[in-house]
Amino acid sequence: MLNVPSQAFPAPGSQQRAASGGRSKVPLKQGRSLMDWIRLTKSGKDLTGLKGRLIEVTEEELIRHNKKDDCWVCIRGLVYNVSPYMEYHPGGEDELMRAAGSDGTDLFDQVHRWVNYESMLKECLVGRMAVKPVAVAKENHEKKLLNGILLKSQVSDLPAKEISPSYDWFQTESLVTIVTYTKQKDMDLESVIVDYQDGSFRAEIIIKDHSYLLYTELSHEIQEDITVHVAEKTGKVEIVLKKKDNISWKYLGHPLENHNSFTAHRDTGLYYRKCQLISKVDVTHDTKLYCLMLPPGTHLQVPIGQHVYLKQTVAGTEIVKPYTPVLDSLYLDLQEPIHPHNKYIYFMMKIYHTGLFTPHFDCLQIGDGVSLSSPEGNFKKSQLQELEELFLLAAGTGFTPMVKILNYALTNITSLRKVKLMFFNKTEGDILWRNQLEQLADKEKRFEVEFILSEPTSEWTGKQGRISLPLLSGFVKRSIENSRVLVCICGPEPFTEQGIRLLKDLNFSKEEIHSFTE
Repeated sequence: MLNVPSQAFPAPGSQQRAASGGRSKVPLKQGRSLMDWIRLTKSGKDLTGLKGRLIEVTEEELIRHNKKDDCWVCIRGLVYNVSPYMEYHPGGEDELMRAAGSDGTDLFDQVHRWVNYESMLKECLVGRMAVKPVAVAKENHEKKLLNGILLKSQVSDLPAKEISPSYDWFQTESLVTIVTYTKQKDMDLESVIVDYQDGSFRAEIIIKDHSYLLYTELSHEIQEDITVHVAEKTGKVEIVLKKKDNISWKYLGHPLENHNSFTAHRDTGLYYRKCQLISKVDVTHDTKLYCLMLPPGTHLQVPIGQHVYLKQTVAGTEIVKPYTPVLDSLYLDLQEPIHPHNKYIYFMMKIYHTGLFTPHFDCLQIGDGVSLSSPEGNFKKSQLQELEELFLLAAGTGFTPMVKILNYALTNITSLRKVKLMFFNKTEGDILWRNQLEQLADKEKRFEVEFILSEPTSEWTGKQGRISLPLLSGFVKRSIENSRVLVCICGPEPFTEQGIRLLKDLNFSKEEIHSFTE
């Protein structure tokens, strides 16, 4: 459903999403699931080899532990013995060994910084670094890390004139307005995330690949309905707070961690807020549509093609999974644009009864809390601008990122002549929102959908099989030579990898293909 490389330190068996072109998962041996790992950590077995002691690890000591059966890795200044975890790691032993005997922070952040390694590896904790560990070099450049902390001098890749957003605030009798001057054009409401909870105000403003953070304990209480305005031409962001008491504020508040900071977005830690489960509705025999309501003091809109992380505690361990939000309905929203202050987020989720995350998630009751992160992802709406043809290739729940892309393209891209969806499933009963897709195709002349089944019944009259050159060559075809085209593909990793190879064989360029990976 989203672009995902294999994880450096992920939850075993997790459903992965991140940037395209990532490494592959490795099949786990029987008895090496996430639940098996949790059982092992709860068994009381000594997983560090130190009999419960915590030590201070020198650089020389860390380097010595660089073998598969004796592998120590430093993450943000803490050292873990990951040898017991080797067989449970879905990225494979070789992936873990890339950080053996060294500081794996940079490698970890490249691959899956959202994984809660503190919870996952807490029984493997050896101790804290005494001095600076050896850093793992990146392909193109090496970042110097001191106990896993990125030095401030390496904060930004933007030109100096672009790295100085600033803020100011003013008040009336009833309102406090916080103004940020980003100096960037084409900013929109999706670029601003605001959370107010227990007196703390947090605003993250996304500027290209960087984040500008305002984080303060407000000097007075406010009402929870916060309003955000963005001037697209100038990049001016206004966040309007309603006072609870009509008194004059002498100062905005007390700064909290990283207040008024500007860092690369990849170096900003994930922030979670507690949402509320509002409803769950059957979509197919094993897939449901869940609705979560954001907290009253939160402003958050997940950009098209991006994902969030849902977090829940299972058997005492925090499990995090990425999911792409969808719409509550496919075709009705074409009549009316989504309200910009919508407080609801929808997820279409397949329940894996032998899995760990989804069965527990499905057992949540209406009104229960769900932790939801800020959005991430590398898909940009600009990829859709001035398109003439859009092709969507989806398999199973790989359909989820296509929902918002399809809706936005048909609603907003006036240059678009054709949108085609090729949807692969096992059986007719697995097709998500089939009726809605068919109704949309009847209603919208530019849209066309084709269903492909790999395990059809004898009554099926449509096409069948798996993704192949004959199927794609007849479907993903430019109607006009040199027309502006984008092909989006999402599904299980083998489906996506095969699809990309075939699209390249059909002479689609790298820039014309955007892949997401389940």
